[in-house]
Amino acid sequence: MGNLVIDFVLLALCIIGFTALMGTVTNVFGMKVFGRGNVDKFKTKSSSVQTGWKKVGGRQ
Repeated sequence: MGNLVIDFVLLALCIIGFTALMGTVTNVFGMKVFGRGNVDKFKTKSSSVQTGWKKVGGRQ
């Protein structure tokens, strides 16, 4: 009975790990193939909005 539980847990961990890995690989593939030049679109827009802002807070 103990071996069945161990096998079940290992199988569950493999399925969860494989699913998480496939999601990451699919996301990277999609960004490279279908994203083309739009990968940094939001970062670029955020940087352009924040130009000229004063740095505030924290130790320097």
